[in-house]
Amino acid sequence: MKSLIDEWKYVSGSKYIRLIFIGPLVAAIFFGLMFSQNQISESPIVVIDEDHSSYSRQLISKINASPYMNITSVYASRLNPEILLANEQAVAVIMLPQELELRQQQGMSTNIGILMDNTMPSGLTGIRTAIQEIIQTENMTLLMTRLIQKGMDAEISKGLVSPLSLQQRMLFNPTTSYVGFMVLGFVNIVVLMITTSAAGSIVPRLRQEGKLFVHGKSPMQLWIRSVPYAALTTISLLLCYGLLKQVGGMRFEAAPYLFIIPLLVYAFALTLMGMLIGYSAKDMSKVTLRTSFVLYPSFLATGIQLTPLAFPQFFQISAWVLPMNWLNRLIRGMAFRDGSLSVYSQEIGALLIIIGAVSLFIGLLVLRESRKVYSSRESIAKSAVFSSSS
Repeated sequence: MKSLIDEWKYVSGSKYIRLIFIGPLVAAIFFGLMFSQNQISESPIVVIDEDHSSYSRQLISKINASPYMNITSVYASRLNPEILLANEQAVAVIMLPQELELRQQQGMSTNIGILMDNTMPSGLTGIRTAIQEIIQTENMTLLMTRLIQKGMDAEISKGLVSPLSLQQRMLFNPTTSYVGFMVLGFVNIVVLMITTSAAGSIVPRLRQEGKLFVHGKSPMQLWIRSVPYAALTTISLLLCYGLLKQVGGMRFEAAPYLFIIPLLVYAFALTLMGMLIGYSAKDMSKVTLRTSFVLYPSFLATGIQLTPLAFPQFFQISAWVLPMNWLNRLIRGMAFRDGSLSVYSQEIGALLIIIGAVSLFIGLLVLRESRKVYSSRESIAKSAVFSSSS
């Protein structure tokens, strides 16, 4: 208990209590506002119309009417696509060939080309789907028109042309908002940096001040010092998630009073891992460099910018030792899809296993160092008694 009171006093007078709230909140506000309108509703498109017919103009109008595409320029002759896509004024070029209307009237097939700039794949969001839907609808319309002209019933024509129709529905993130994964990931990374650095400095600071074993050599007196950092990290994360919901329109379905439980478990796992990483550091300045061993893998392999399913199985399994891997899974599951705690017992259990394993390693390190310290003290005491008696 004395260790806990001592650590609370230190935390209340340190920069940590300001950093853990100000840093993530600033990141949530900045990135939340920055990506709140991230959806690219109309990507700029250039059209090369070599047919110059009424049908090609109708097709251009249908393409421009799509909510995913905006035709910025129409050229009458073929140009080098590298010129048209330069300066990022357009992300794709659609080419309508000569005799398009003539071949359409004759019932002949025609190839329409689309050249897309894939250097920034996010700029092509929706274009492939939109152009395919336009072409498919146009083909079906033309074919049904011909069948009706030959005396076939409209419903029968539709059944022959398109016997199956596909209805799609995007769940949990229908607008593909970046706030729910990229912005949230940035906030979690900021919290991870601050918490692991602060928790990793506990042991080097106490060792430097000569207070490491002032309250005894039990590992519990060191473990309990993680409580202030875990509690403040939990509160900071919950505030940031609430702010992202209000500022960035982030989906958050879980009840806050329930979600605080996995957040607290995660915060303890993160704090203790930071303590373990910084345990053997000679001074506090060396801790920040060590936290990179958790920071970079957490950023790359836990599903911030890319789903973990895109990685080889080995890297997916390697990410299990990272607390943020399970936090992101809890957010995607319990917070976004709305589930009870019992449904996500696997993720919470994994965090508890991390807490147990890290606590075991910390306990072994504490016991080993305490033996060395107490044996050296006994040796000094014995030598002092021997020298005084002689």
